[in-house]
Amino acid sequence: MPAEGRPGSWQRHPWMRRASLAHRRAGRLPATVRGLMWSATSGLVFVLLNTVMRGLAMQLDPFETQFLRYLAGILVMLPIVLRSGLRSYVPRNIGGQFLRGGVHTVGLYLWFFALPHISIADTTAIGFTTPIFIMFGAVLVLKEPMRWERWVAAALGFAGVLLVVGPQLTGGSYYALVMLSSSPVYAASYLITKALTRYERAAVIVVWQAISVTLCSLPLAVLHWHWPTAGQWALVLLCGVLGSTGHYCLTRSFSVTDISATQSVKFLDLVWAALLGWMAFGDWPSQWSLVGGAVICASTVWIARRESRGPVPASA
Repeated sequence: MPAEGRPGSWQRHPWMRRASLAHRRAGRLPATVRGLMWSATSGLVFVLLNTVMRGLAMQLDPFETQFLRYLAGILVMLPIVLRSGLRSYVPRNIGGQFLRGGVHTVGLYLWFFALPHISIADTTAIGFTTPIFIMFGAVLVLKEPMRWERWVAAALGFAGVLLVVGPQLTGGSYYALVMLSSSPVYAASYLITKALTRYERAAVIVVWQAISVTLCSLPLAVLHWHWPTAGQWALVLLCGVLGSTGHYCLTRSFSVTDISATQSVKFLDLVWAALLGWMAFGDWPSQWSLVGGAVICASTVWIARRESRGPVPASA
């Protein structure tokens, strides 16, 4: 029998051996480091996704674009699901999956509505507020204690939000405020995701997010439907690949370490967004967006470092 046909021959390929070695080495890294690596990768993938999605939202209706992006995610993951078997993707809590999907859909509606009118860099800067809402959600929902560090981080983060959003509101644009309103909704979605990772695999969460968001997005997509061209369909499939990859990396980061510890690499997103926005659309972040983004990043990194050390003893 030829070498290519022998079972396991693909595992002896040099590239496969190198990938396996890299996987084993990464598995020996501390959990926090692995979580940061997954989070940084998800940030880069999501900025690429936002760049492609903004181009599509300028050509198609935003609600149709949202539906097609998650429908493409299902199509992209379908071969993997069929290969592994449908039984392995049956969730333990289907209600939780659809709750997360419904909440995420609301955030997407707000985000997609404003996306065509805001630059990628400004979009990313506003997105830095999500960790702040995650912190408040952890206090209200998970009953975590609100220590002084968290109050300071929240105050700094809110000041950064005013720097980013304020000039756009005074200029007569309310789209920044609409996009900002999606941040607490996304925070709720991520907190539900964190809860689901306690008993669901990352792949299961990503698959059911695509299914639930697609179903929830269908009604408005039908009302605003315009048949895409062949080129737009190709971009939709690319969005499906990027979106599924980004959510998988993000879910893996939540599953290996504390959600607060993964937020310290979010500042890299503004770098990727500024470069891609300039190359794709000729956009460049405004001075206030850079300053406000830096303030938000500083507060996020500081509180993430404090939180990753664990709770402060009462005697301290």
